[in-house]
Amino acid sequence: MRIPLRLETKMSNLDGRVAELAAKYHPLAIEILKEAIRIPADYVDRPVEQGGDPRCGTSNHEFPRLDYLRKRIIEIGAVRSAADVDFDAFGNLVWVVTDPSDGIPANEKKVIYLDGHTDTVKPLRDVWLQKTNGGVDVYDGLLDRSKITKAMLEKELGWVPPESEWDHLLFGRGSADQLGGVISQIVASKILLELAPEGALKGVIVRSYATVCEEDNDGAGPMYVMRNVLPGAAPELIPDVVILTDSTGDAQKGALGIYRGQRGRMQIEVTVTGRSSHGSMPWMGLNPLEYGAAILKEAAEKYEKREGFLDNAFLGHGTRTASWSTLDTPSDCAVPARFVFRFDRRLTIGETPEQSVKDVEALSSVAAARAAGLEVTVGVPVYPDASWKGYVLNNDQIYLGWVTPQEHPAIAAAVTAYEGVISPIVDGVSGTGGFIPKKPRVDRWIFSTDGVGYPVPKDDTSIPVGESKKWVVSGAYKHPAMFGFAPGIEQNTHKIAECVDVREVRHCIAFLARFPSVFAGNA
Repeated sequence: MRIPLRLETKMSNLDGRVAELAAKYHPLAIEILKEAIRIPADYVDRPVEQGGDPRCGTSNHEFPRLDYLRKRIIEIGAVRSAADVDFDAFGNLVWVVTDPSDGIPANEKKVIYLDGHTDTVKPLRDVWLQKTNGGVDVYDGLLDRSKITKAMLEKELGWVPPESEWDHLLFGRGSADQLGGVISQIVASKILLELAPEGALKGVIVRSYATVCEEDNDGAGPMYVMRNVLPGAAPELIPDVVILTDSTGDAQKGALGIYRGQRGRMQIEVTVTGRSSHGSMPWMGLNPLEYGAAILKEAAEKYEKREGFLDNAFLGHGTRTASWSTLDTPSDCAVPARFVFRFDRRLTIGETPEQSVKDVEALSSVAAARAAGLEVTVGVPVYPDASWKGYVLNNDQIYLGWVTPQEHPAIAAAVTAYEGVISPIVDGVSGTGGFIPKKPRVDRWIFSTDGVGYPVPKDDTSIPVGESKKWVVSGAYKHPAMFGFAPGIEQNTHKIAECVDVREVRHCIAFLARFPSVFAGNA
């Protein structure tokens, strides 16, 4: 990720000041990031009766990490006062920065949301240690560089930089997905306040969200906001644009892309109920596992042939894959009683949740199971779990895709901000690996993000969205302009030896600190 310390393009005064402070506070950002990754280690092995939590850091178990971040936000001056950062009723950590002395009424300011989730997938600590030969710990990061090799990392990860650049890698669960983005929000907030006298916050309100439960229930944090905070809200709460700080790097195209869309996703749950019997007399039973296996086989064959799936030139084609199952059986020497499994269905433009359920219902293997006397139900499960604050959303597990048009002012401002604070400092070329490219790369995500929590029905009038907000209307839904920008390579997320190149964090901080003034027209 070659980053020569030279300026090939003239920076504006504010560009230069932002880039300067991003470099100055880069060590602070790395310090906070390392601790945010490490914190669950204090809880996962401690007995529950002594305050331990074996699931600490994962969805609905984020509090110790969030509490640390809240304290650091106050300590480092990323808010004007401690009253500007707090938890909402769902458990999201929320902080706000603005310039009250800029002479612009709050209801006339541009409102920018920064959104990054703080939960991670399961750590799999023992697997990390085993696969890295004891060289990398899921919480403590690199333990012994001599024990890891390029071949080892390339087997696990989608992108590994040249060994001469490994000193820039920070390992640990959540490093790429997506604590690096959250810490970038925090340090960018500090810079915005420091540069407020130079116009960095003129005419804007920046509301940052460190959200919870994204890995288990995509978009849960913003879903709470859209349902409970924004209906009837004043203009100073309603976003003009949302920047999602989930990893926007690609193993081949380059790091730090500007991502303006993603496919939607949903869970489709199939329950096959048969009749249990002793395994020595299977003719007396109706085996839901065998009939369910036939359903899975046919569904996979249909997907391989792309029967019933649409494609889109920008977002890609819809997908369906078996992703989870559970079996109710008296023993391993019996015909089971019930088999439940789920499909992860990714939805591209033109595909709907309703039709996706109908496609599974229409499988001939479903009809065959019913004809044989088994009960088969196909539907969408509800997410039932409470957040760490005890709030239950009870939402259907349908997560809508979205696209912000290339010509939207938010995308133009993102490109301008990149060219101002990143392009002059890097010399990477898109398409040559996970380096930071000099030219801004506007693209889309492969995976899902918190962005799915923002779309609402286009006819919804509970949120008073004025025309000046320039929300995007797409089909039956509308949403604020959204795009992603963050450290981390998509193909390195959820992986053993997950890591981030910390130079991406520095440049993400600069981008997030510069975008507000560009978007507000204070170039």
